[in-house]
Amino acid sequence: MEIRIVKVEPAKMKPKPADESKLGFGKIFTDHFFTMQYHADLGWYDAMIEPYRLISLEPTALCFHYGQEIFEGLKAYRGRDDQIFLFRPYENIKRMNDSADRLCMPKIDPELFMDALKKLILIEKDWIPRTRGASLYIRPTMVATEAALGVHDSNAYLFFIIVGPVGVYYPQGFSPTSMYVTDEYVRAVRGGIGYCKAAGNYAASLRASKVAMEKGFTQVLWLDAIERKYIEEVGTSNVFFLIGEELITPPLGGSILPGVTRNSVIQMARTWNIRVSERPISIDELLDSSANGSLKEAFASGTAAIVSPIGKISYKGRAIIINNEETGTLTKKLYNEILQIQYGEKDDPFGWRMPVSD
Repeated sequence: MEIRIVKVEPAKMKPKPADESKLGFGKIFTDHFFTMQYHADLGWYDAMIEPYRLISLEPTALCFHYGQEIFEGLKAYRGRDDQIFLFRPYENIKRMNDSADRLCMPKIDPELFMDALKKLILIEKDWIPRTRGASLYIRPTMVATEAALGVHDSNAYLFFIIVGPVGVYYPQGFSPTSMYVTDEYVRAVRGGIGYCKAAGNYAASLRASKVAMEKGFTQVLWLDAIERKYIEEVGTSNVFFLIGEELITPPLGGSILPGVTRNSVIQMARTWNIRVSERPISIDELLDSSANGSLKEAFASGTAAIVSPIGKISYKGRAIIINNEETGTLTKKLYNEILQIQYGEKDDPFGWRMPVSD
């Protein structure tokens, strides 16, 4: 499918940020975005890059009433000599199509998806920050647009991609975060949509996240929805624990998002001959490992923060202090190695880095 391009008039272009140290996250968006329509009788059509604008939907659009909304998150990086890179973008495309399949939404041809990504990034390349650690965040989104009431999957959809420059995800930067374990609220259950990047998953997390922040914590550490015993993931990330010589992360079982960074951490650690286990880990095991001194490090992994050290976990009034609330050696190494691959600063033995060029 040919992608039509309509550029914004030069006089109407937005001013670009003057200070990249104050970008924040998810606050600034560029001059253009990609849009594409779908109808059950036509398939995907009308693919175009156009000036950023408001989206108009009927009040009865099904996305508002029955939750058919999915999205992705990835980044474009500016490396040396102004080279532009993506990091494992086909994994994000695959995950979005997996989310679409689960929510009865139409899949998107990966090559069309990639073509749209590259064209949009190149049009907006001057927005990509030059500061190491900053990047261009990319948010592909699909919503149901059929105007109707009554629970059913929509016959019409809008797919769009917005982009914007971002700095570090957490205000404190690459410093240990604190986690609040909730056994009152749950996020997802096996057989549900926990493995999808869907709006409903995040809506379900908001109450517990607000409680955690009100108590002074950075994020929620979720337990499983059935026994409320086994650790699943952090509010916006997957989670890892270094206990003894074993790096442990909860297994994918339908209620945990299959993170691209999670998979990258697992592959990278194994090449360093670290024993990585994808297995259930209970909150009691974590408490015991903290008590006997075998819990060495903990970190979260995700596109937004890459790898984020965890310094403290609170559960029922008990505090688990990890590595004296200092960033661990393995956590630092993983962060730096992935960052260097993303910015083209070192060889990429995994084939994860994709250059974007005219």
